[in-house]
Order: sequence, then C-alpha cells, then structure tokens
Amino acid sequence: MIKVASYCRVSTDKDDQANSFETQKRYFREYIESHPDWELYEIYADEGITGTTTKKRTQFNRMINDAYEGKFQLIITKEVSRFSRNILDTIAYTRELKAIGIGVIFATDRINTLEPEAEMLLSYLASMAQEESRRTSSRVVWGQTRQMERGVVFGRSLLGYDVKDGVLTVNQEGAEIVRLIFHKYAVEQVSTAEIARYMNSKGYCTYRGNAKWKSNMIIKILNNEKYVGDLVQKKTYTPDFLTHAKRTNKGQVPLVTIENHHEPIISREVWNMAQERLQKNNKRRDGDGGHSNRYVFSGKIKCGECGNSFVGRFKYLRDGTKIRRWSCGTATAEGASACDVGKLVRDDDAMQMLKTAIRSLPIDEKAIIHNVTTLALEVIQDGETGTGDDPERLRFEMERVQRKKESVMDSYFSGEITKEDMQAMNRKYDGQIEELQRRQKEAEQRQQEHRDSKALQTAIQSEVSDILSGEIKSEVFCKTMLESLTVFKDRHMELRLNGLPHVFQFAG
Repeated sequence: MIKVASYCRVSTDKDDQANSFETQKRYFREYIESHPDWELYEIYADEGITGTTTKKRTQFNRMINDAYEGKFQLIITKEVSRFSRNILDTIAYTRELKAIGIGVIFATDRINTLEPEAEMLLSYLASMAQEESRRTSSRVVWGQTRQMERGVVFGRSLLGYDVKDGVLTVNQEGAEIVRLIFHKYAVEQVSTAEIARYMNSKGYCTYRGNAKWKSNMIIKILNNEKYVGDLVQKKTYTPDFLTHAKRTNKGQVPLVTIENHHEPIISREVWNMAQERLQKNNKRRDGDGGHSNRYVFSGKIKCGECGNSFVGRFKYLRDGTKIRRWSCGTATAEGASACDVGKLVRDDDAMQMLKTAIRSLPIDEKAIIHNVTTLALEVIQDGETGTGDDPERLRFEMERVQRKKESVMDSYFSGEITKEDMQAMNRKYDGQIEELQRRQKEAEQRQQEHRDSKALQTAIQSEVSDILSGEIKSEVFCKTMLESLTVFKDRHMELRLNGLPHVFQFAG
C-alpha cells in the first residue's frame, strides 16, 4: 500500500467555495480512493498564503520535512498554481523530492514528476503560473493606486485615528495624547526623550497597549502628516512580486498625496512649528552641530590596545560640577569583552594637553600676529564685519517674527488653536524678539567699534595671541589642530597635531 500525502492552499474568502478546505479534502479523498493501492496519509493545507514563496508556508515546509522522514511515498496536489507560482521553487522542490524517490502528481494538469517528460511540462505550466501571478500583482497595485487617488485609506488604525473601510475618523482619547505630544514639543520646546519620560510617568498608553514610550515613537508621531489632516500613501512599495518584501519608497514610485484629506487633530500652525524644530534638530545631528562634531575630542581619542574610539560620558561630582569623561568604546559596549586599558580621560585634562602641545610649537609669534592682523583688517575694510550679525538683517527678522505673532491671534480668534496654545506661542515669539533686539544692539555696538581701526587692531592681536599662547576659546580651531590622542595600557598618552610629525608624550 502506497501512503499518499496531499497539499493544497485554501482561500480565507468564505465565498470562494471552489478552493475551500472541505471541497479540496473531498476532491483528494475521491481521487485517492480511485486508486486501490493508495492510502491517504495526511492533507497539508496552508490558509490564505501566497503561492509565490514557500518561506511562510508552514504546512508546505512540514510536508517536505515529513517526506525526508519517509512518512509517505507520493504527493498529490490539484494543479501547479496551488503548489507554487514560483518557477524556481516548483522545479527545485520537485527535483529534491524525486531525488529521494517521492513523486508529485499535479492532478488537474496531469503531470507526474516521476515520468521522463514531466519537468519540461512542469516548467511550461510553472512559467504560466508565475506570469499570471505577476499580472495579478500588477492589477492589484494599479487598482490600489486608483483607490488611493480617490482618498481611500490603506493601512491600520493609529493613535488618534480609527481606520475602517478606508476612512479615517478621529479617536478622541488618542487625539488628546497626540495634541499633548505636539504641544510639548512644538510649543513648550521639550525634547522627545523628556516627552517619552513624561508620558511613561503619567501612565499614558501607547497604541501598542502596554509598550513603553520611547523617543523614536514620539518622533514618528511628530512626522506623521495625518495629524494635520494630510494623507501621504505609498511610503513603501513591493519591488518583487515573488517575495512580497516591502521596501521604503525613496522615490522609486510616486507618492499619492492629498492635502486637507480628513479632520485634523492639530492645527497647521502647530504642525509647522514642530516640523521646523525637527528639521533644525536633524541638521544639528547631521551637520556641524551633531554630537560627532560638537565636542573637540569626539572620535579623536583612540585606544592604544584595541584601536577603538573613546566614548564621552557626563558625570556629576559631589559639589554638583558636571564634567565629561572619555573611556574606551570597547569597554563600555554592552556584551563586549573588557578592554585592558581601563583609562578614563577627563575632558579638561585632554584640553590642557592640547593647549600645552600648541604652546610648545617652535613658531615666530610676533610674525604670525602681524600677518593675521593685517589680513583681518583688509577683509574688514572690504566690507566684511566678521560678526555674523547684520543690524539690518536682524531688523527684518524681528518684523518676520512680529508677523508670525500677529497670525497667532488670527488663528486663536478663528478657533484653530486654543487659548493655552496662543499664550504659549506668544511667549515664544516675545522671547525671540527680545533675543533679536539684544543681538541687534550688540551688532550696532560692534559696528561702532570697528570704525575705530586702532581698537580693532588691538582686539585682533589679542585674540591671535591668546590662541598662540594656548588660551583657546574656539572649539573649531582645537578640532582642526588635533589629529589624535592615543591612550596606552601603561597609562601614558601620545598626542599628534595635524600636519606635524612630532609626537607629544604625556604621563597618565
């Protein structure tokens, strides 16, 4: 008696009776009963799973494992498209099964893989099944895109909104949490990490139930345009219909964008404030203001044993003083084996070493002061103030902030923002105007000082002299001068300056 297994993929659609589990079980029993020397071992069925890949078809993979264990000698499946719509999978698995003496019979297609011409017929039918799958995928994508253009929402519910039948409706309980997050970030200027800690301390629930609030969750909410009433879809796309793996859309396919699509949770004004701050913070991380560039010694202190960069950490002393200390990144990495260096370098000690090295350089101080002062005065005489602040530009900036302040009142009286939001934004703009007034006054004073070339010359000479004597205020200058500071196991350190062969030695 030959033990026979059968495999089918069944639909989750209640109306799809032709492919229902019960219908296919009846089909396989009748087919096997028509062969007196066959005995049904088991029917393996994957429910509602695509046929273009076998990775997620648990019952299919269990059947292959059982085949290797010799639990049956033959597999019956209805047709090639039910077995797989991937040509490579179809050929690979049928060859693999044939190698261990197990044939696959595709009943409707009348193919038995143990027969000589089976693989040629199978390749042809599998190619047709794969092409049909590709066409179906294209039709589905085309249909979804047309629905998106009509405003139908694809996706799940989210904090503040319920999604049902392609329509977004406000969930008031979640909407209050969203408003609180935007208010704290955009109006109160609270960091995302502090907002997350606040939300956890007050017991606010995330959309994920008992999950804890984290900074990246706050950022994701602040970046979600749905909260201002806009809808952007096709943020992900599927490049391969065989794997169905989604990828982030970085311009590969057009986005579907609809402004003012649904009821907003926050006002456009608050949204713009949040986006402006997010963009500013992102520039600080990516550009010169980022952590790797903000500190003189970031990436510059190296371990003499493992070669890793030292990592900066803050520590509070007993008297309340806040200091930055640097230690080997290997030693501080979670799960990493401890580094033998074990040396902590204080930021102020490292800076003192750098100043000592610069002071010891054999240079003609008087000549450098004269040349730099002459060059600076020439630039200033050509119309450059060197201050970075122009009184006229600051006046224009104050007028712009004043107009924004006036628009806040318009938004309040039209009901777009609450009284609390209006007051908070007014405080923010008043603070900006006060700061601009201070800078304008200082800029005007500097302009007056620049008119006195003798006083300016003295100031430049003093600044250059401070740099050459090691009294350096510019972190940009220090970072440019320093090549590396290497810390060794015997606690001595070696400092190198950019462009110089000399190595400065310091005891630990």
